[in-house]
Amino acid sequence: MKRLLITSTSLAALVLTACGEPASDDAAPAESAAPEAAAEDAATETAMDWQAELETNPLLAELSGPYGGVPQFDEAELDMLAPAVRAGMAAHLAEIDEIANNSEPPTFENTIVAMERAGQPLGRVFNFWGIWSANMSSPEFRELQRELSPELAAYNSQITQNAALFDRIRTVHDEQMGELRPDQQRLVTIVYDGFARNGATLEGEAAERYAEINQRLSELHTQFANNVLNDEESYVTYIAEDQLGGLPQSVVNAYAAAAAERGREGEYAVTNTRSSMDPFLTFSTERDLRETVWRTYYNRGDNGDEFDNNAIIAEILQLRDERVGLLGYDNYAQWRLENRMAGTPERAMELMEAVWPAAIGRVAEEVADMQALADDRGDGITIEPWDYRYYMELIRQDRYELDSNEVRQYLQLDNLLEAMFYVAGELFNYEFTPVPEGSVPVWHEDVTVYEVTDRDSGDHVGVWYLDPFARTGKRSGAWASSFRGHTTFDGQQRPLSTNNSNFVEPGPGEPVLISWDDANTFFHEFGHALHTLSSNVVYPTLNGGVRDYTEFQSQLLERWLFTEPVVDNYFIHVETGEPMPDALVERIQAAATFNQGFATTEYLASALVDMAYHTTDPAGIDPDAFERETLERLGMPEELPMRHRSTHFGHIFSGEGYSAGYYGYMWADVLTSDATEAFRDAPGGFYDQELASSMVEHLFAPRNAVDPAEAYRAFRGRDADIAPLMRDRGFPVPAEAGGSAGDEDANND
Repeated sequence: MKRLLITSTSLAALVLTACGEPASDDAAPAESAAPEAAAEDAATETAMDWQAELETNPLLAELSGPYGGVPQFDEAELDMLAPAVRAGMAAHLAEIDEIANNSEPPTFENTIVAMERAGQPLGRVFNFWGIWSANMSSPEFRELQRELSPELAAYNSQITQNAALFDRIRTVHDEQMGELRPDQQRLVTIVYDGFARNGATLEGEAAERYAEINQRLSELHTQFANNVLNDEESYVTYIAEDQLGGLPQSVVNAYAAAAAERGREGEYAVTNTRSSMDPFLTFSTERDLRETVWRTYYNRGDNGDEFDNNAIIAEILQLRDERVGLLGYDNYAQWRLENRMAGTPERAMELMEAVWPAAIGRVAEEVADMQALADDRGDGITIEPWDYRYYMELIRQDRYELDSNEVRQYLQLDNLLEAMFYVAGELFNYEFTPVPEGSVPVWHEDVTVYEVTDRDSGDHVGVWYLDPFARTGKRSGAWASSFRGHTTFDGQQRPLSTNNSNFVEPGPGEPVLISWDDANTFFHEFGHALHTLSSNVVYPTLNGGVRDYTEFQSQLLERWLFTEPVVDNYFIHVETGEPMPDALVERIQAAATFNQGFATTEYLASALVDMAYHTTDPAGIDPDAFERETLERLGMPEELPMRHRSTHFGHIFSGEGYSAGYYGYMWADVLTSDATEAFRDAPGGFYDQELASSMVEHLFAPRNAVDPAEAYRAFRGRDADIAPLMRDRGFPVPAEAGGSAGDEDANND
């Protein structure tokens, strides 16, 4: 079980609330008793209560069934969640107290390994929490999430501020590292830094304030995410049949199905998600409706109502700044990047600033081309953000004779799934087999489950869940997660990995056709799953990662989407059954760097604004004005928005995983482009077995058991540099190219 730092004010308070019987001010005991005896009785009852919950609540139960155990989603009821969370926290805190108060001198085994072993019941609860949060959200869950999040933050602080526990960790870290294996040394370093960087060294009022800030941030992160989800669910653009001009039939069918699902038969629904918005802005000839859909999507969280996120962002930034100030840092980004590959905000900015001028220069060229086309057509418009995708698609068709809808006809979801399995077989030697129906519980009928085995030996590798379609209550975008990671320290445990997408479900009997961008994303998220499935780490915490490195493996897997075996065997026309013709393949290759101004600029703008937020004094900040002024200072082209506007930038404001770290996608892409050139140059190309084995051995299997910079050098023989990235995007290579991404030590967050 991964070490949990996610906590409560006291065991007694936890259990009383969990049992639904909070103490009231006027409650009186049936008979008087000595205070000491009453306290002892209460403590005993508390212990019995949470222990009873451990024994009876299905959310806390040991994983059962095939494949070393799987979550029993068919037994889960939402009213089980709060009691399970509170009992799980109480159980973990009891384990932590036992470790901290051990009378034996601290050792790696009785302190660090004991912590790795602790908290398993609560970890199992969070398998269900994650599904209710991301895949099956509801107003009832959101209320529970709002109620429990501050309790979890307090519980977390109770662990990180346990002085006796940190003393034991520090002893192992300072005195016993020389006795340990390299992976054990890394584990100790990660654990020690996790405590030291999260308030363990604070005392008195500073420690109390740190815990208060964490508790409030937990509330705000939850509220931010739920506000975005509200706007995604509440704002739907309904259109009539005479407003479908330009839309491919597959998109029309999907919009009809979305409207029918919402009780609007005969209409067409453009839902407020990227997968629904993007094809509308790309193909629709209805300019006024394009503007409506564009504004609806990019104004999520910024509608001036009770779900507006501007005030929440301001408070989050102020609290983050205050918290790192307690630890002695100048700003939040300095604290956040200290244990990442970049090391400092300055190094991250150097990379982004090296690419930014080329990106906005390319946008200027793209906009000029679009405006010329609009003028030639006599459209009488000036290019606006809701025009960008539409006119770029027209230029793509004209310049490269490449129609995005023509490409979509070869991108059937089922075939792409088989293509991913093929790549996994060739590179990782994995085979994916659907499990017998009903043998593994799922949270929704759309979910399919596969057993993963070694295709030569047949040995079990893990289990993979796929939840592909958008629905009400499911957050937008695509993501990977897991229910269990690989470990061997207490017997071998095999991974349970998941991929989640938001493809628009078609009408009955219709195939699922997706865009080229969505196909790339599908492969990207599968890369995360393969990273989980290939793990060979001993200890749970080592399944974590360094944020500006964890996107590397998934971005690298994207490069196999357009390899010859995939194109020849899996890009099959939906109607004719014929493979993609060579002429179309050549046109796609010719257009490989097309629209890179848009793609790079919309991403980099978000990354640069993220870094600006977290290196600026946030006192009195107005996020709406700050975003606008920062983009003006950067010279952001007016014809496109940042990919994630502040008020729906969940990467950085619905939690802290990517805060001051959205740059990490580009950092990882430097590694990706560099590693891709290694495969291009290999004798066997992208399917070179020797290089593929090295990739799995050094870049996938170690997870966080090896410093990322060391892992990359072991694979490549050197650090990566920026030149391949610039070549990949069709940008000029800076004269000073050759600077590396990967010469800083990094630890887990």
